[in-house]
Amino acid sequence: VLMVLWVMAHLSFPGYGLRALRRTTGGRKGSTGLTGQDANGVPLRRSKRGWMWNQFFLLEEYTGTDMQYVGKLHSDSDRGDGSVRYVLTGEGAGSLFKIDEKSGDIHATKRLDREEKAYYILHAKAVNRFTNEALEGQSEFIIKIHDINDNEPRFTKDVYMASVPEMSDIGTSVIQVTALDADDATYGNSARVVYSILEGQPYFSVDPETGLIKTALPGMDREVKENYQVVIQAKDMAGQMGGLSGTTTVSITLSDVNDNPPRFIKTLYEFRVPESIELGSAVGLIRAMDADIGENAEMDYRIIGSDGPGMFDITTNRSTQEGVILLRKPLDFERKRQYSLRIQVENSHINPRFVVPFRDEASVKIIVEDVDEPPVFERASYVMEVKEDAARNTVIGSVSASDPDDKNSLIRYTIDRRTDMDRVFNIHAGNGSVFILRELDREENAWHNISVIATEFNNPRQISRVPVYVRVLDVNDNAPTFANNYETFVCENAKANQRIQTVSASDPDEPLGGHRFFFSLAQEAAGKANFSVRDNKDNTAWILTRRNSYNSLQKSIYHVPVVISDGEFPMQSSTSTLTVRVCTCDREGKMKLCNAEALTARAGLSTGALVAILLCVIILLMIVVLFAALRRQRKKEPLIISKEDVRDNVVSYNDEGGGEEDTQAFDIGTLRNPEAIEESKQRRDIVPETFYPPVRRPVLPPTRDNNGDVRDFINQRLQDNDSDPTAPPYDSLATYAYEGNGSVAESLSSLESVTTEGDQDYNYLSEWGPRFKKLADMYGGDDSDRDS
Repeated sequence: VLMVLWVMAHLSFPGYGLRALRRTTGGRKGSTGLTGQDANGVPLRRSKRGWMWNQFFLLEEYTGTDMQYVGKLHSDSDRGDGSVRYVLTGEGAGSLFKIDEKSGDIHATKRLDREEKAYYILHAKAVNRFTNEALEGQSEFIIKIHDINDNEPRFTKDVYMASVPEMSDIGTSVIQVTALDADDATYGNSARVVYSILEGQPYFSVDPETGLIKTALPGMDREVKENYQVVIQAKDMAGQMGGLSGTTTVSITLSDVNDNPPRFIKTLYEFRVPESIELGSAVGLIRAMDADIGENAEMDYRIIGSDGPGMFDITTNRSTQEGVILLRKPLDFERKRQYSLRIQVENSHINPRFVVPFRDEASVKIIVEDVDEPPVFERASYVMEVKEDAARNTVIGSVSASDPDDKNSLIRYTIDRRTDMDRVFNIHAGNGSVFILRELDREENAWHNISVIATEFNNPRQISRVPVYVRVLDVNDNAPTFANNYETFVCENAKANQRIQTVSASDPDEPLGGHRFFFSLAQEAAGKANFSVRDNKDNTAWILTRRNSYNSLQKSIYHVPVVISDGEFPMQSSTSTLTVRVCTCDREGKMKLCNAEALTARAGLSTGALVAILLCVIILLMIVVLFAALRRQRKKEPLIISKEDVRDNVVSYNDEGGGEEDTQAFDIGTLRNPEAIEESKQRRDIVPETFYPPVRRPVLPPTRDNNGDVRDFINQRLQDNDSDPTAPPYDSLATYAYEGNGSVAESLSSLESVTTEGDQDYNYLSEWGPRFKKLADMYGGDDSDRDS
């Protein structure tokens, strides 16, 4: 084929490949002349020789073994002696195209593809081989690749996806496919494509020029067949024999339209439900089938007939398109055991193209099953009333419950003790009568809320509860009293019938008509009363004076008994006392002076003062406790170191006087300084001398004169104490808080003594009374006795 085409090309273009340039005649440079005439007689003028380039053509996809000959370059300057060298430059020069430097022949060295590059631009020149001088100027020529049909049509996509509504009319456009041919569209029919359908008939067709796919069969039903595979062929050379072709697959899906109505699977549905089912629960599910999909299959259910109006309702589950029957009212097996419903279903979205009834109907039967139910009370709650003075075991009311089942079991009643912890009420187990077990007090608790339990005898697990509210009615069983602890005062210069206090009363009872109190003065105080009571008829009373003046010295406090009665039956009364204190007042009636009790009662102490007093008392108690603790912790030096050493011991006799009645006690006068003894008055608290005769004490000469101040101080204190009728008993110790310079008897201890034991004379101790008898025996005896 290539050889034939090559031959035809050479026949079509005479001289192709034989000579690439033509030489024209003309004068030399700078000379002109006529060399001849043409056919018309026009003289020919000779000009300079030059290049005239032609356009070369080269077949693509050459499959020969030798290099493909392109053409030949030749210059008039070439005399064949090899002095001319041909040079080729430009696109592909030296690689794709080679030139023979001596002959000027051009050959293609490789197989060329027009779809890769359609033409090449090159430049040629002739130079002197020896001097490299240009013999001819550089000229441009083009090598154009001649196209052959070597590319088949190719579709823009390997697989096309398309959809068309089902039941579409004939000629409905589906999709357009496109195939491209890389061959030259301007040369022959190599790139002219024609489309045809290989698979997919008779459902679809394709336009041979445009590749538009259309429906070719009416009434295509998605529910019968949904997907179609159509194979389209594209062939070049205008579809003639020998042309190249390509194919593609078009996947066509029929989209759904609402052309099918919903249909129930069954005409009658039957459900069984227990009567104890809760309200709002699903009784059953029904479903209608629709061959359509998506929103075309959405449907709505509704009840168009029922023998139990309002008992049931139906909704649509959008995810499953099921009809859900719901319970709206409680079921009762004993009342109605079966219900019949008529259900209709229809599509939510209707296509007006299809005039068919898009709805269906079905019947539903609901059978109620019996369930053992707990007892049912006649009322949701009970309210009972009882007077607070009702006796024990008084029946205050009753409750009633029954078994709703057909077997009608007996009912047993009890009280929930968690609601009656004090066991105030009880109930008859058989008839439900409620009675009280103890006395009631309305003022303590006016309402009692208890719970009664009803249980079936045959099935104790079936129980019901009902609240019972017991109201305790009031009876007049409390006497009225003063509303406050009234206490007032009256001025000494008060006038008669002067109001000093307004009193009111309170009563824990609550009569229906409200309280009505009556005030009066007690009968026993009416005759000698210093005050009167005036009833204001508004549950208050005034306390009035009955004379012009009062004397606080004669009587500072008055008690006014007031009798308060209520107006209920039986009438209750009580006597309350008002305390009135007599005080000194100014002319305006303001209190100026009153007794301490009145002042305290009138003014009182503020909270701050009471807190301050309490804090002071607490601080004083803490000081006393601390002082006592410190004294206990103080170490005392022992007075008696050894029982054998009696010289420096102070002997404690632990002898305590017996008080005023003790006539055997010692005379405190014996402790006085003998030098300071003077005649003094007899004290009333000293034991008479008949029982203890006076002891004669030797008068010792004064040894020191520097004790006069002490004698004077003690004598003065003794005289004051003896003459005081309120002096303490004679056996009491009187402390004068005076410390002298020394004692006449000096110290009894041998410590720091200026004399020895033998120099001391202790015989005078025997004259100091029975209290010093022990010391007199120890120190006042003879030396022989002490030595022994």
